[in-house]
Amino acid sequence: MLTAKGLFQEIIDNDESFRLFCSIAASGESQGGWENARIAALVAPGMKDLTPKITRHGADEDKHGRIFNALMKKRGLEPVPVPPDTDYTMLLEQRGIGLAHDKLRRDEPLTERDIVVYLAHSRVTEQRAADQMDMLVTYFGDHPELGRAIHMIDNDEANHLAYCHEELLRLARQGHGRLIQRTLRDSALVEIQVYRDVSLAVMGHMGRILRWPRPKAAVLAAGIRGMYAYERLAGWHRMVSLKTPERLDALGGPATPAPAF
Repeated sequence: MLTAKGLFQEIIDNDESFRLFCSIAASGESQGGWENARIAALVAPGMKDLTPKITRHGADEDKHGRIFNALMKKRGLEPVPVPPDTDYTMLLEQRGIGLAHDKLRRDEPLTERDIVVYLAHSRVTEQRAADQMDMLVTYFGDHPELGRAIHMIDNDEANHLAYCHEELLRLARQGHGRLIQRTLRDSALVEIQVYRDVSLAVMGHMGRILRWPRPKAAVLAAGIRGMYAYERLAGWHRMVSLKTPERLDALGGPATPAPAF
């Protein structure tokens, strides 16, 4: 019987598939770190109070990239180029979700609307990240090689999601509610499509490395498409709701340093 735990166990047990998994993860986290650093540098003049939290967000994601690279290095592995069809961040940008990289490369201050859009997009993508890390903690939280890294990243992702909820609720009270809700909905509907496509691509690459038989690959692809159908019908709603988080001021203070692996 195919299970999520069994599939991930196969991936982490094989050096080539583990290297691809970590390379994809490290690239995405490093990209997020760069984006947040640029947003912090260009934050709208009237929202400078957010700069330390955006900076902390970026520092955490940079740290996660270093952690995935360290996990590879510990096995004597080098990163591999990320296949374009698995580049979640790039594909989201191509679909118009988030702030365009050409805008972030310019030294022009962002607008308040830009910051609202950034936070709404982050609320959606951080939900996905938090859900994935919760799953990995459940299955591999006590893994001797991965457990400590997974717990650290999981805690950071929970902080990032709490920060997005708290700041979006504050901005909604300041009159940005309609923009927030529209951006959340648009982002979520695109994100679930991109996540489906990236998941199919990742499983395709993993299947070739691990030489999965066609029936197994077909079952996995059907499962991914089935999850998308559920998310398209109703599951996306979990990505757009806002509530006061249990962790308030979750990104207050400096980033937690990464331990050695």
